[in-house]
Amino acid sequence: MNTSSENPLGSIDPERVDPEQTATTAPDPAATAPFAPVAPVAQVAPVAPAGLDGQPPPPPLHAGPPAPAARYGSPQPPHGGMPPVAGAPAKASRTRRWMPLVGTAAAAALLASVGTAGLLHLSETSTAGTSVSISSLGATSSTSGVPVSGSTSDNPDWEAVAAAVRPSVVAIDVQLQNGAAKGSGVVVDTDGHVITNNHVVDGSTADGISVTLSDGRIYQATVVGTDPTTDLAVLLITDPPQDLAAAVVADSDTVAVGAPVMAVGNPLGLDSTVTTGIVSALDRPVSTSDGSDTTVTNAIQIDAAVNPGNSGGPLFDASGKVVGITSSIASLSSGTSSSGSIGLGFAIPSNLADRVAAELIETGTADHAFLGVALSDETATVDGTTRLGAAIHSVTAGSPAAEAGLQAGDVVVAIGEDPVNGAESLTAFVREHAAGTSDSLTIVRNGTARTVDVTFAALSEAQTASQGSSDEGSTDQNGGPSLPFPRGQQG
Repeated sequence: MNTSSENPLGSIDPERVDPEQTATTAPDPAATAPFAPVAPVAQVAPVAPAGLDGQPPPPPLHAGPPAPAARYGSPQPPHGGMPPVAGAPAKASRTRRWMPLVGTAAAAALLASVGTAGLLHLSETSTAGTSVSISSLGATSSTSGVPVSGSTSDNPDWEAVAAAVRPSVVAIDVQLQNGAAKGSGVVVDTDGHVITNNHVVDGSTADGISVTLSDGRIYQATVVGTDPTTDLAVLLITDPPQDLAAAVVADSDTVAVGAPVMAVGNPLGLDSTVTTGIVSALDRPVSTSDGSDTTVTNAIQIDAAVNPGNSGGPLFDASGKVVGITSSIASLSSGTSSSGSIGLGFAIPSNLADRVAAELIETGTADHAFLGVALSDETATVDGTTRLGAAIHSVTAGSPAAEAGLQAGDVVVAIGEDPVNGAESLTAFVREHAAGTSDSLTIVRNGTARTVDVTFAALSEAQTASQGSSDEGSTDQNGGPSLPFPRGQQG
């Protein structure tokens, strides 16, 4: 019987990012390249008609050989088609790919110089500029809806999906008592409710949360409710815009291993970042902790790049529907500092996120199912077949487990049709259920397999506090100690 194990992979890093983790990007060399010198415009004096008074025509105003025929990549005459002035400094030789940009810059500079006098005169008699609105800056004109037409799991059109879903994704900035943090979120209705991770907003100061839409508009937001048990939270945008776009939530039970997915979020402060990959595994038991709250989730494992700052952002399927909320990553780091993606990201299934968010919006809190057992990892053998399972060490009197007839020594190997691969696996499956719902458990008792029905009760905070700290080295259904999968800090 294995009641504790070392973490073979490292840690799970919930991807909230502090300011010092924010990436910086080098400037585009094209944006800072100097403009080519513009030839001065010659002052043209009146010229007598050719042959007047028997005199020969005057020589051309601009001496020198004729300009070569214009072609792509060749030096172009100044704006207006005038040939270069004799004696003007020669343009430096430039590579072919820079020429169109240089020619445009030169023409723009010439136009600016010609219009300077008029602009100065205008500024003396009127106010600078014209009154405009900034509300539509950065807005997309995409008419794509969700589900995105023509984009399927067999042939995903990620360009169309990105255009359709990015307006529903927000970047979240949080002021903390001892600093600041960044995360992601997804708008779920036009009232302005946003789903994100609890660890993104946990510890925020009053009026310390702002969200940035994909078009750059910034709004304040308040916390509607948080649920550390599932690491979910709901925010409400203050005075949301009328054109706020809400995401469409899918049934995460239909997600299959190998299906294409897209993660959108705010990694390292780089908002509206899109990455794609596939579903690597389902029902992956993942445990994270911030030192006080332990979250156990049967997560969707993905290989799409997920980094610090992606926390709380949506995971979309090929049709543009939300199938999960990205929450953590596996890391090879053994210290307290978080690292980037190594292709092992995890998302909370959308069915769980949707149910918890609805409860948070309605009451500010969420209920969780309670079984009432203390567990550890164990194997069970029936008719020559050995399987992993969750061994029951003790049963709480009056609990759903007691009423179902479960006993110490039983090994749970399945819940419903889902195999149970250990204590954390059963814990995560029970957390997915709402209080008052029922399911069947397949147990092995004295070498014989049998099925029992159980109705889950609501888990109270008192039960969590009293049972979650008992039986060290084992895991109970109310959130317990370690798990043989990576776990890490809430940053």
